[in-house]
Amino acid sequence: MTGIDIRTKKRLKPADVLGLNFIRTPAAYVYRPHPRQGLRSHIMEVLRPEDVHVEKHGVERDGVTWYPHARPLKMLRLFRTRFRSREDALEEIRRLKVIETYLPVENIATSEEFLVDYAVTGKMEILLCGLQVFVEGEILDPWSLDAEKQILELLTCISTVREPEDDKTEGERWCRLQAEAEIFIRSIKRMIRESGMVPDLAGIGNILLTRSGRIRLVDINNICRVRFDHVIHLDDKGYPASDKSIEALYLLERHLLAPDTDIDAWPYAHFLHPDRMIDVRNMEERFYKQLESDQR
Repeated sequence: MTGIDIRTKKRLKPADVLGLNFIRTPAAYVYRPHPRQGLRSHIMEVLRPEDVHVEKHGVERDGVTWYPHARPLKMLRLFRTRFRSREDALEEIRRLKVIETYLPVENIATSEEFLVDYAVTGKMEILLCGLQVFVEGEILDPWSLDAEKQILELLTCISTVREPEDDKTEGERWCRLQAEAEIFIRSIKRMIRESGMVPDLAGIGNILLTRSGRIRLVDINNICRVRFDHVIHLDDKGYPASDKSIEALYLLERHLLAPDTDIDAWPYAHFLHPDRMIDVRNMEERFYKQLESDQR
Protein backbone atom coordinates (compact mmCIF):
# COMPACT_ATOMS: atom_id res chain seq x y z
CA MET A 1 0.00 0.00 0.00
CA THR A 2 1.19 3.49 -0.81
CA GLY A 3 1.10 6.36 1.62
CA ILE A 4 0.84 9.01 -1.14
CA ASP A 5 -2.65 9.69 -2.43
CA ILE A 6 -2.43 10.17 -6.19
CA ARG A 7 -5.65 12.20 -6.13
CA THR A 8 -3.84 15.02 -4.33
CA LYS A 9 -0.78 15.10 -6.60
CA LYS A 10 -0.56 17.83 -9.23
CA ARG A 11 1.01 15.50 -11.79
CA LEU A 12 1.76 11.79 -11.89
CA LYS A 13 4.96 10.09 -12.98
CA PRO A 14 5.03 6.68 -14.69
CA ALA A 15 6.38 5.18 -11.43
CA ASP A 16 3.28 6.45 -9.59
CA VAL A 17 1.03 4.47 -11.91
CA LEU A 18 3.20 1.35 -11.79
CA GLY A 19 3.03 1.49 -8.00
CA LEU A 20 -0.76 1.33 -7.89
CA ASN A 21 -2.14 -1.85 -6.37
CA PHE A 22 -4.50 -2.50 -9.30
CA ILE A 23 -1.84 -2.21 -12.04
CA ARG A 24 -0.32 -5.51 -13.10
CA THR A 25 3.34 -6.12 -12.24
CA PRO A 26 5.40 -6.48 -14.32
CA ALA A 27 3.45 -4.02 -16.44
CA ALA A 28 2.36 -5.07 -19.92
CA TYR A 29 2.27 -1.43 -21.05
CA VAL A 30 4.16 1.81 -20.64
CA TYR A 31 2.37 4.70 -18.94
CA ARG A 32 3.33 8.34 -19.38
CA PRO A 33 1.56 11.64 -18.67
CA HIS A 34 -0.42 13.16 -21.51
CA PRO A 35 0.61 16.77 -22.26
CA ARG A 36 -2.89 17.95 -21.33
CA GLN A 37 -3.92 17.21 -17.77
CA GLY A 38 -7.39 17.78 -16.36
CA LEU A 39 -8.53 19.37 -13.13
CA ARG A 40 -10.72 16.36 -12.41
CA SER A 41 -8.45 13.52 -13.47
CA HIS A 42 -4.90 12.50 -14.21
CA ILE A 43 -4.52 11.49 -17.85
CA MET A 44 -1.93 8.88 -18.76
CA GLU A 45 -1.06 7.54 -22.19
CA VAL A 46 -1.13 3.73 -22.44
CA LEU A 47 1.63 2.65 -24.86
CA ARG A 48 3.13 -0.53 -26.26
CA PRO A 49 6.71 -1.03 -24.99
CA GLU A 50 7.90 -1.81 -28.52
CA ASP A 51 6.47 1.48 -29.83
CA VAL A 52 8.26 3.42 -27.10
CA HIS A 53 11.50 1.58 -27.93
CA VAL A 54 11.24 2.61 -31.60
CA GLU A 55 10.44 6.18 -30.55
CA LYS A 56 13.61 6.34 -28.45
CA HIS A 57 16.02 4.38 -30.64
CA GLY A 58 14.60 4.90 -34.10
CA VAL A 59 14.04 2.60 -37.05
CA GLU A 60 15.91 2.63 -40.35
CA ARG A 61 13.96 3.01 -43.57
CA ASP A 62 15.65 3.39 -46.95
CA GLY A 63 18.91 4.35 -45.26
CA VAL A 64 17.28 7.01 -43.07
CA THR A 65 16.67 6.66 -39.33
CA TRP A 66 13.17 7.65 -38.24
CA TYR A 67 11.93 8.31 -34.71
CA PRO A 68 8.14 7.93 -34.96
CA HIS A 69 6.15 9.16 -31.98
CA ALA A 70 4.57 6.29 -30.08
CA ARG A 71 0.80 6.38 -30.58
CA PRO A 72 -1.23 5.63 -27.43
CA LEU A 73 -3.48 2.58 -27.46
CA LYS A 74 -5.80 4.21 -24.90
CA MET A 75 -5.89 7.07 -22.45
CA LEU A 76 -6.07 6.04 -18.79
CA ARG A 77 -7.97 8.54 -16.65
CA LEU A 78 -7.60 8.41 -12.87
CA PHE A 79 -10.24 10.60 -11.27
CA ARG A 80 -9.40 12.87 -8.34
CA THR A 81 -12.91 12.72 -6.86
CA ARG A 82 -13.31 11.06 -3.48
CA PHE A 83 -16.49 9.02 -3.12
CA ARG A 84 -18.27 8.24 0.12
CA SER A 85 -19.90 5.12 -1.29
CA ARG A 86 -20.08 2.90 -4.33
CA GLU A 87 -23.50 4.37 -5.16
CA ASP A 88 -21.97 7.87 -5.29
CA ALA A 89 -19.34 6.59 -7.72
CA LEU A 90 -21.97 4.85 -9.87
CA GLU A 91 -23.99 8.06 -9.97
CA GLU A 92 -20.91 9.87 -11.29
CA ILE A 93 -20.58 7.24 -14.03
CA ARG A 94 -24.26 7.66 -14.94
CA ARG A 95 -23.74 11.41 -15.19
CA LEU A 96 -20.77 10.95 -17.51
CA LYS A 97 -22.82 8.64 -19.73
CA VAL A 98 -25.38 11.39 -20.43
CA ILE A 99 -23.11 12.66 -23.20
CA GLU A 100 -23.24 9.30 -24.97
CA THR A 101 -27.04 9.50 -24.98
CA TYR A 102 -27.11 12.69 -27.03
CA LEU A 103 -23.91 12.90 -29.06
CA PRO A 104 -23.21 10.42 -31.87
CA VAL A 105 -20.36 8.06 -30.99
CA GLU A 106 -18.36 9.58 -33.87
CA ASN A 107 -18.41 12.96 -32.09
CA ILE A 108 -16.98 11.95 -28.71
CA ALA A 109 -13.92 10.20 -27.39
CA THR A 110 -15.75 7.25 -25.89
CA SER A 111 -14.64 5.93 -22.55
CA GLU A 112 -15.16 2.80 -20.45
CA GLU A 113 -15.40 3.70 -16.77
CA PHE A 114 -14.65 1.25 -14.00
CA LEU A 115 -14.22 1.24 -10.23
CA VAL A 116 -11.27 -0.20 -8.36
CA ASP A 117 -10.29 -0.73 -4.74
CA TYR A 118 -7.48 1.77 -4.29
CA ALA A 119 -4.98 0.95 -1.53
CA VAL A 120 -3.86 4.17 0.13
CA THR A 121 -2.81 5.24 3.64
CA GLY A 122 -3.42 1.80 5.07
CA LYS A 123 -6.98 1.32 3.81
CA MET A 124 -9.02 0.66 0.67
CA GLU A 125 -10.97 3.43 -1.04
CA ILE A 126 -13.06 3.61 -4.21
CA LEU A 127 -11.26 5.08 -7.21
CA LEU A 128 -13.02 5.88 -10.48
CA CYS A 129 -10.98 5.22 -13.62
CA GLY A 130 -11.64 5.35 -17.32
CA LEU A 131 -10.07 3.90 -20.46
CA GLN A 132 -10.71 6.41 -23.22
CA VAL A 133 -10.08 6.09 -26.94
CA PHE A 134 -7.14 8.14 -28.19
CA VAL A 135 -8.11 10.83 -30.71
CA GLU A 136 -5.66 12.55 -33.01
CA GLY A 137 -6.59 15.95 -34.39
CA GLU A 138 -6.22 19.71 -34.39
CA ILE A 139 -7.58 21.74 -31.50
CA LEU A 140 -10.86 23.38 -32.43
CA ASP A 141 -10.76 26.46 -30.22
CA PRO A 142 -14.12 28.32 -30.13
CA TRP A 143 -12.36 31.47 -28.93
CA SER A 144 -10.08 31.69 -32.00
CA LEU A 145 -12.55 30.91 -34.76
CA ASP A 146 -12.95 34.57 -35.70
CA ALA A 147 -9.35 34.50 -36.94
CA GLU A 148 -8.99 33.55 -40.62
CA LYS A 149 -5.70 31.80 -39.85
CA GLN A 150 -7.43 29.38 -37.45
CA ILE A 151 -10.10 28.46 -40.01
CA LEU A 152 -7.51 27.86 -42.74
CA GLU A 153 -5.44 25.66 -40.42
CA LEU A 154 -8.51 23.58 -39.61
CA LEU A 155 -9.42 23.20 -43.27
CA THR A 156 -5.87 22.19 -44.12
CA CYS A 157 -5.95 19.34 -41.60
CA ILE A 158 -9.02 17.72 -43.16
CA SER A 159 -8.25 14.83 -45.48
CA THR A 160 -9.12 11.16 -45.81
CA VAL A 161 -7.31 8.01 -46.85
CA ARG A 162 -9.43 7.67 -49.95
CA GLU A 163 -9.26 11.33 -50.83
CA PRO A 164 -5.74 12.73 -50.25
CA GLU A 165 -5.62 16.26 -48.94
CA ASP A 166 -4.24 17.64 -52.21
CA ASP A 167 -7.30 16.32 -54.09
CA LYS A 168 -9.79 18.20 -51.95
CA THR A 169 -10.55 21.84 -52.57
CA GLU A 170 -10.89 24.33 -49.76
CA GLY A 171 -14.59 24.60 -50.57
CA GLU A 172 -15.07 20.84 -50.20
CA ARG A 173 -13.32 20.86 -46.85
CA TRP A 174 -15.40 23.81 -45.69
CA CYS A 175 -18.63 21.98 -46.62
CA ARG A 176 -17.42 18.93 -44.69
CA LEU A 177 -16.63 21.04 -41.65
CA GLN A 178 -20.03 22.77 -41.78
CA ALA A 179 -21.89 19.47 -42.09
CA GLU A 180 -20.04 18.11 -39.07
CA ALA A 181 -20.62 21.33 -37.10
CA GLU A 182 -24.36 21.11 -37.76
CA ILE A 183 -24.53 17.57 -36.32
CA PHE A 184 -22.42 18.50 -33.30
CA ILE A 185 -24.28 21.72 -32.47
CA ARG A 186 -27.73 20.18 -32.98
CA SER A 187 -26.81 17.32 -30.65
CA ILE A 188 -25.57 19.66 -27.91
CA LYS A 189 -28.73 21.78 -28.14
CA ARG A 190 -30.88 18.66 -27.84
CA MET A 191 -28.89 17.62 -24.78
CA ILE A 192 -29.48 21.01 -23.16
CA ARG A 193 -33.19 20.98 -23.97
CA GLU A 194 -33.94 17.41 -22.90
CA SER A 195 -31.49 16.74 -20.07
CA GLY A 196 -30.84 20.25 -18.78
CA MET A 197 -27.11 19.60 -18.97
CA VAL A 198 -24.20 20.68 -21.16
CA PRO A 199 -20.66 19.31 -21.55
CA ASP A 200 -17.66 21.54 -20.99
CA LEU A 201 -17.06 23.15 -24.40
CA ALA A 202 -15.08 26.09 -23.05
CA GLY A 203 -11.65 24.65 -22.32
CA ILE A 204 -9.01 24.98 -25.02
CA GLY A 205 -8.29 21.47 -26.28
CA ASN A 206 -11.66 20.04 -25.22
CA ILE A 207 -12.77 19.77 -28.85
CA LEU A 208 -10.67 18.32 -31.68
CA LEU A 209 -11.07 18.20 -35.45
CA THR A 210 -9.80 14.94 -36.93
CA ARG A 211 -8.25 14.47 -40.36
CA SER A 212 -11.45 12.79 -41.51
CA GLY A 213 -13.31 15.99 -40.68
CA ARG A 214 -15.02 14.78 -37.51
CA ILE A 215 -15.60 17.17 -34.61
CA ARG A 216 -14.93 15.19 -31.44
CA LEU A 217 -15.38 16.15 -27.80
CA VAL A 218 -12.48 14.64 -25.88
CA ASP A 219 -12.99 16.19 -22.43
CA ILE A 220 -16.07 14.39 -21.15
CA ASN A 221 -15.28 14.75 -17.44
CA ASN A 222 -17.25 17.91 -16.71
CA ILE A 223 -21.00 17.96 -17.37
CA CYS A 224 -22.82 20.98 -15.99
CA ARG A 225 -26.43 21.63 -15.08
CA VAL A 226 -27.95 24.42 -17.23
CA ARG A 227 -30.21 26.65 -15.16
CA PHE A 228 -32.11 29.51 -16.77
CA ASP A 229 -32.12 31.72 -13.69
CA HIS A 230 -30.34 34.88 -12.62
CA VAL A 231 -27.63 33.08 -10.64
CA ILE A 232 -24.27 32.43 -12.33
CA HIS A 233 -23.70 28.88 -11.23
CA LEU A 234 -20.16 27.61 -10.70
CA ASP A 235 -18.98 24.04 -11.08
CA ASP A 236 -17.27 22.10 -8.31
CA LYS A 237 -13.97 23.83 -9.15
CA GLY A 238 -15.42 27.33 -8.99
CA TYR A 239 -15.60 27.94 -12.75
CA PRO A 240 -18.70 29.33 -14.53
CA ALA A 241 -18.65 26.32 -16.84
CA SER A 242 -22.28 26.32 -17.98
CA ASP A 243 -22.23 30.00 -19.01
CA LYS A 244 -18.88 29.63 -20.79
CA SER A 245 -20.00 26.46 -22.55
CA ILE A 246 -23.13 28.17 -23.89
CA GLU A 247 -20.92 31.02 -25.10
CA ALA A 248 -18.56 28.52 -26.77
CA LEU A 249 -21.54 26.83 -28.45
CA TYR A 250 -22.67 30.20 -29.82
CA LEU A 251 -19.20 30.90 -31.21
CA LEU A 252 -19.07 27.48 -32.88
CA GLU A 253 -22.44 28.06 -34.51
CA ARG A 254 -21.66 31.61 -35.57
CA HIS A 255 -18.24 30.93 -37.09
CA LEU A 256 -18.71 27.42 -38.48
CA LEU A 257 -22.37 27.22 -39.41
CA ALA A 258 -24.31 30.47 -39.61
CA PRO A 259 -22.65 33.91 -39.39
CA ASP A 260 -26.09 35.45 -38.75
CA THR A 261 -26.79 33.29 -35.69
CA ASP A 262 -29.13 35.29 -33.47
CA ILE A 263 -27.63 35.96 -30.07
CA ASP A 264 -31.17 36.52 -28.80
CA ALA A 265 -32.26 33.01 -29.79
CA TRP A 266 -32.57 30.03 -27.42
CA PRO A 267 -30.40 29.09 -25.52
CA TYR A 268 -28.11 32.09 -26.03
CA ALA A 269 -30.33 35.02 -25.03
CA HIS A 270 -30.38 34.22 -21.32
CA PHE A 271 -26.64 33.55 -20.93
CA LEU A 272 -25.17 36.07 -23.36
CA HIS A 273 -26.84 39.20 -22.03
CA PRO A 274 -24.07 41.86 -21.88
CA ASP A 275 -24.40 42.52 -18.14
CA ARG A 276 -24.32 38.81 -17.31
CA MET A 277 -21.29 38.26 -19.55
CA ILE A 278 -19.36 40.96 -17.68
CA ASP A 279 -20.06 39.21 -14.38
CA VAL A 280 -19.08 35.84 -15.87
CA ARG A 281 -15.83 37.28 -17.19
CA ASN A 282 -14.97 38.64 -13.73
CA MET A 283 -15.66 35.24 -12.17
CA GLU A 284 -13.53 33.56 -14.81
CA GLU A 285 -10.62 35.89 -14.09
CA ARG A 286 -10.86 35.17 -10.36
CA PHE A 287 -10.91 31.45 -11.09
CA TYR A 288 -7.70 31.57 -13.13
CA LYS A 289 -5.95 33.76 -10.59
CA GLN A 290 -6.82 31.30 -7.84
CA LEU A 291 -5.74 28.38 -10.06
CA GLU A 292 -2.41 30.04 -10.75
CA SER A 293 -1.91 30.67 -7.04
CA ASP A 294 -2.72 27.04 -6.18
CA GLN A 295 -0.21 25.74 -8.73
CA ARG A 296 2.72 27.72 -7.34
